[in-house]
Amino acid sequence: MAKFEAARGRKAWAARAVRFYSGGLERLAGRPSGNGDGARFADDAHPYADDLDLFGPGSLFELLTVCRTRTGEDTLAAWLLAPAGPGEVKARQEAVADLAPRLDLREAVAVAGAEAPAADYRPLMQWGGAPADAPPAWKWWAVEVLGWLNVFAWAGWLFAETTALPVLAFGLLSLALAAPLMSWAGRVLKPLDRAAENLSLFEAVLIRLEREPFSAARLKELQGSMRAGGLLPSEQIRQLRLLLDGYNARRNAFFIPVAVLRMWPVRFAFKLEAWRARSGPAVGQWLRAVGEFEALSSLAGHAYENPADVVPTVEAGPVRLAAVGVGHPLIPAAKCVRNDVTLGAGANRVLIVSGSNMSGKSTLLRAVGVNAVLALAGGVVRAKRFALTPVAVGATMRVQDSLQAGRSRFFAEVTKVRLLLDIAGRDGGPPLLFLLDELFAGTNSADRVAGAEGVTRALLALGAVGFVTTHDLSLTAVTDSIPGAVNHHFCDGLAGGELHFDYTMHPGVVPHGNGLALMRAVGLKV
Repeated sequence: MAKFEAARGRKAWAARAVRFYSGGLERLAGRPSGNGDGARFADDAHPYADDLDLFGPGSLFELLTVCRTRTGEDTLAAWLLAPAGPGEVKARQEAVADLAPRLDLREAVAVAGAEAPAADYRPLMQWGGAPADAPPAWKWWAVEVLGWLNVFAWAGWLFAETTALPVLAFGLLSLALAAPLMSWAGRVLKPLDRAAENLSLFEAVLIRLEREPFSAARLKELQGSMRAGGLLPSEQIRQLRLLLDGYNARRNAFFIPVAVLRMWPVRFAFKLEAWRARSGPAVGQWLRAVGEFEALSSLAGHAYENPADVVPTVEAGPVRLAAVGVGHPLIPAAKCVRNDVTLGAGANRVLIVSGSNMSGKSTLLRAVGVNAVLALAGGVVRAKRFALTPVAVGATMRVQDSLQAGRSRFFAEVTKVRLLLDIAGRDGGPPLLFLLDELFAGTNSADRVAGAEGVTRALLALGAVGFVTTHDLSLTAVTDSIPGAVNHHFCDGLAGGELHFDYTMHPGVVPHGNGLALMRAVGLKV
């Protein structure tokens, strides 16, 4: 049986290793890795999460994550949803640079422990941080002594033909001692019913974190934060795992008589309560350290797999974004068309981007937005050079109506624009980087142009910078009256009855549209 279990463990280890490297190959080929899409983090009320495809199938989260714990996923999602300041970004960048070449470390974490995708240790953390709840210590010793006396009494009666009186006496004493403690033991043990299943993973990850010789200050801080009670966290988790394994031995049919005689649930409730008093409050700290390490490791793996991507410069100062050769990280590098973008407090405060259908306007906005999110999370970006000041990102690119909420698309868009104006106007917050795609397309042309111009003026007055894309060429005239507004466009060509796009942004207003050509290309008689 032992050889069988060892062989099964090696097979599971090999299967996880195959998945780890297969996932990397899938990402390099531009396909989802299947590590988890983070759909539970999707929030249509967030300023940019849905618009920039942060979560869900084929998302940025799915591209990045190698997290094996729920806390790691939570940490990575939180970094994508809320930009960090320059100091924090710098600390994460140094940690990512330290982790990126450590392929063996990332493999070891990926294959460690039991099979537990997105293992959830929050119940263990909550149990560990709860107040101590132990009866007097003398009852623990009484349980231990009476348990052994029960075993010896039964052994003597069954095998040495001694009197049954000790069996009866010790049994009654045990019942009187254990019965009042059963409800307390249930409170201690219930949160740990399934904890043992994933503890080998937690232990294995902690072992690697404790022993790895890091050079980045943030990684050293994570190592230092895990020390508690003079023992290594992995040793303390190992003790807990062995305790739970011992408690679960009661499920063995051959061991049940001994478990009953030794008052197994009460006995182990005392042992686990002692562990909680010694180590429980530190579990949350260990778990947060593991979660941050996993988030950093996800960003590091992305950097390792995309060596042409660059570390962005994030520095405080007047609002600015300057990107050379920026592309979308969810598009395979071989197919990705790059563009140069400059936004700032001077001449290019807002780019009015006109262009035909499918020419690349929305993709450019998403490329800038996703790379800004990556930069402010501490990751590398798909560009030759990328520099920006701290910004709050906001977008109106995937606004949807809602039948259940009785909300039209236009009303949803107006509500989203109101949110972006509120973000731009927050005292003490970073300037807004706005990405407005086909603003107010759900209303008539006159209202659309007037509304878009008014919103753009209001955002610029609040110190924001960004993009406005449009099909309506009348909107391009706002550059004559709005200081800092500049026209750019994407264009197309028709050859052999087929449309061709270069997906490259050019200065000025688009010279023509392609709507009729597209209609005719699919056979509409227009």
